[in-house]
Amino acid sequence: MKYVVMLTLLLGAVSCGDDPKFAVEKLEDPNTCKTCHPKHYDQWSGSMHAYASDDPVFVAMNARGQREAQLGTFCVNCHAPMAVELGLTDGTNFDPTTLPVQAKGITCYFCHNVDSIKDDHNNGLVLAMDQTMRGGADNPASTPAHNSLFDKNLMAGATNKSAMCGSCHDIVTPGGVHIERSFAEWKTTIFATNEMNGLTCSACHMKKTTGVIAEGPGLDVGSRLNGLHDHTLPAVDQAMIPFPNLDTQAAGVRDIIDAALNITGPRPIAGGAGPGGICLPPSGELSVRVDSISVGHNYPSGASQDRRVWLEVIAYDTANNVVFSSGAVGDDQDPEDLADPYLDCTETGLGKCTGFWARIAKADGTRAKFFWEVANEKSVFIKPAVTIDPNDPLYDHSTTTTWNLTGLYAQINHITARVRTRPFNYTLLKSLVASGDLDAQYAASIKTLDSAGASRTWAKATAGTGFASMNTACNPND
Repeated sequence: MKYVVMLTLLLGAVSCGDDPKFAVEKLEDPNTCKTCHPKHYDQWSGSMHAYASDDPVFVAMNARGQREAQLGTFCVNCHAPMAVELGLTDGTNFDPTTLPVQAKGITCYFCHNVDSIKDDHNNGLVLAMDQTMRGGADNPASTPAHNSLFDKNLMAGATNKSAMCGSCHDIVTPGGVHIERSFAEWKTTIFATNEMNGLTCSACHMKKTTGVIAEGPGLDVGSRLNGLHDHTLPAVDQAMIPFPNLDTQAAGVRDIIDAALNITGPRPIAGGAGPGGICLPPSGELSVRVDSISVGHNYPSGASQDRRVWLEVIAYDTANNVVFSSGAVGDDQDPEDLADPYLDCTETGLGKCTGFWARIAKADGTRAKFFWEVANEKSVFIKPAVTIDPNDPLYDHSTTTTWNLTGLYAQINHITARVRTRPFNYTLLKSLVASGDLDAQYAASIKTLDSAGASRTWAKATAGTGFASMNTACNPND
């Protein structure tokens, strides 16, 4: 009898609970999920979803936006959606430290209790607010904690149209400008329109593996083939404050960045490797070609008006002295701070721009710093693949930039080229610091990211060698 009592107590302490199902208030708390979904919880706890309402830049921008544009719940509707759902904030005087755990960030309950999608932007998700948790595994196992329901919107396969992700990752400003368009961009790519190449948002940002979705006494769920989705949700942003799993977060960002871009020549229609992406013939016509690799949207995407992505190209002589430079941005500079027409695009135009971000302007045509000021924008991005037809002019979606280096060829020994990424620009952050909304330490913590695939070197000694680059003026790239 003593053994039975002890076993009963043990199961009660670590199991998912007994019937009836947990109350909604208990299911809203991510800590409740941790008992039976420890892997998911650990991954989520260090993700940008968990971080969303604590992000000091978000808090600062919301505070300033409330003063200047009376934004109400516009920002917190996506950054702390459960706080809005539960009536805990109207967006003004927002302080994440005052929120209970079930209302901070994008929680387990918020994503897994979606009943319908009423709109494709500005958080058009409608919650059921019931005891049923939705998931992407068909024939879900029974659990004493909650009712379970299969929802194709949470699958990683082709039937998932990414609408749930898109609903918060597409943003239309109060002024009617479609300022963030990751979902709209994805819908035009081969990853949305061609099932053979189908990649949903979750396929890249929530990679699937085979494993047990839920575990614990009283559960019999078994292992699911490709049923365990990674909940670290990496992209290009990283936490600026002490936060769980920072190393894992950084590694996830690195994996995403490294696979996103390449400096390479066009791949021959017949197949095989393309020639190198940096070419310099004796005539002095330097060209660098940047291509996106398996990116399901523009690069950069999301808050592209705040991000900065640019191409840096530097030519050196045999003594490693700089002979030519474009895009050599200092650690405390924005690309537009340099007197480089290829970065600011005022002279070259958007067609030859090597600075990739959304240029935003107010109604009077002057530069805007914040999304609520935007009346129009001119954008230049590294574009994704939109067709698999090699005869279509849009088949080659790369960006090739040329510089006339006539007279410098004899001096040049080697050239480096790399695409650099910053999640935020300094002008934005310094403005928030100056207005008292952001601590200066966060402006100083911005990391510049370099893609392994988009970091290449051309050398005169090896140009035109290698199988793909044979008899060209390009770097070996095979």
